[in-house]
Amino acid sequence: MKYFLSVACLLLVIVCGGQAKAAEAGIKITEMAVTTKIVRGNPIDSVRRISWRSVPALFCFTRLVSRDGGEQFITHVWYRNDVKMAEYKLPVRGERWRTYSKKAVDRESPGEWRVDALDAGGNLLKSVKFKVN
Repeated sequence: MKYFLSVACLLLVIVCGGQAKAAEAGIKITEMAVTTKIVRGNPIDSVRRISWRSVPALFCFTRLVSRDGGEQFITHVWYRNDVKMAEYKLPVRGERWRTYSKKAVDRESPGEWRVDALDAGGNLLKSVKFKVN
């Protein structure tokens, strides 16, 4: 029994220590918005519902912090009605970083949209939903 408890404690330390290390090197999104335009590196609005006739494209703006500051990547995955429409791999090159992806809007665009931001391991960091009429 004593041996079992020792092994269990050792495994707990290894697992918790590994999770802490992954969190230390991770990316945290501090702002994410679908916007009609980016001016001076910032979104001008946050779209929840929009007509496809009103803009030629939409942008998914993401502001984040990276604990290790080294070069990493995030991925924006754009979905319409739960069908993947586009995927963009975006570099992260600092502790504080801003990036965005762009998606054209046309007569085929109406529907329920979502953009997922994923880390390099494919883990969901944040998601934003909007509707195109």
